[in-house]
Amino acid sequence: MKKASFNASLLLLSLAAACGGPSQEEKREAQAATPADTVSTAAQTVPLPAPYATKSSSNRSEVIDWPAGKKPVAPAGFTVTEYAGNLDSPRWIYVLPNGDVLVAESNTVPKDAKEKAAAALGLDKSRSLKSTSANRITLLRDADHDGKPEVRTTFLSGLRQPLGMVLIGNNFYVGNTNSVMRYAYAPGATSISGPGQKILDLPEGGYNNHWTRNLVTNADNSKIYVSVGSGSNVMEHGAENEVRRANILEINPDGSGEKIYASGLRNPVGMAWAPGTTTLWTAVNERDELGDDLVPDYLTSVQAGGFYGWPYSYFGQHEDPRRKGEQPALVQKALVPEVALGSHTASLGLAFYRQSQFPARYHGGAFIGQHGSWNRTAFSGYKVVFVPFKSGKPTGPPEDFLTGFQVDRASNKVYGRPVGVFSAPDGSLLVADDAGNKVWRVSSTPGA
Repeated sequence: MKKASFNASLLLLSLAAACGGPSQEEKREAQAATPADTVSTAAQTVPLPAPYATKSSSNRSEVIDWPAGKKPVAPAGFTVTEYAGNLDSPRWIYVLPNGDVLVAESNTVPKDAKEKAAAALGLDKSRSLKSTSANRITLLRDADHDGKPEVRTTFLSGLRQPLGMVLIGNNFYVGNTNSVMRYAYAPGATSISGPGQKILDLPEGGYNNHWTRNLVTNADNSKIYVSVGSGSNVMEHGAENEVRRANILEINPDGSGEKIYASGLRNPVGMAWAPGTTTLWTAVNERDELGDDLVPDYLTSVQAGGFYGWPYSYFGQHEDPRRKGEQPALVQKALVPEVALGSHTASLGLAFYRQSQFPARYHGGAFIGQHGSWNRTAFSGYKVVFVPFKSGKPTGPPEDFLTGFQVDRASNKVYGRPVGVFSAPDGSLLVADDAGNKVWRVSSTPGA
């Protein structure tokens, strides 16, 4: 038994094993060429250490079940309740105009023999890798508005790692990992049974799977924006592997007219429009293997035609030593993000608070779901953070909002991993916890 366990552990470790990295001489050259720096934005001051200032780590969490009665922790004046449980990797949330809550259930799936073996043996204790994905969207309906849905149905099934969801008129769109699909929707329906129509093919697969495809529309629903993460960490498989990737794409509702809206975004997942503006924002999951504190994930406004650095530079014009000298003109035009969210936090979810239930300081601000690190000596992320905004612009650094997902700082055990967040019409904040298989609801406590 001990031998089997040992061999299984070796197998899991082999999944994370990297190819030969840079030599000590190459690291010294990188540190000299890109020394430590400090970047000041309107929201914060961001320290950037030199590349390879610390070793690149592999430190995966072990997910354990939430104990009975245990919940995430919100600031004083807020109440956290379980909105729905017993889901299968609830990843993303969308609320229909009638208040029905849709939850996309999907997860990373194995590709090669080692991954398949690890999944079959249950070796991934972080619950990120499973043999199969639920590949469905579940509908939750809270008709009496008591914060507890009475209706739960399978809204749509037979999908391929779905994430983003958008309704335009009576057309419901889903971002599968390999396509954008369109389905006929009848208002108030609790399920969709039609075959749907593929309106856009998307590239799938890639580094650490980067499989999520989010969708948002503009104000008049004339355009759909599609986020597509990179196929590699830092283009190590060549430029041809990155065609239409590390981008936010713009299409018409019928799938025509595709163009790159913004590029150089390694893995943009959460997308949302700042309230009262026509500015799109995105939460970006940045690159690996430069050390514990490089590169910060970030929240940024998205300029049409803007380039954000990947893979040639990070956080503006800081050249990545692995792509040194390849595209100096692109490095010079790389835009600086507004808000750093911490390195390796896996910042994925993004929602602006558009309601009035929460105290005034939260109005118009951004909530970001941080799935949590797997490649940092000390864990980072595993929480929902809040970034204050005023007049559509960030006014300060991120601050903890929903914590308690980690058992304690000394342990590698966690209860859950937050991903998608959504500001619901009733004023609450809904948080998808894909490792805990729950959706949490955060509401402002009356009279607090």
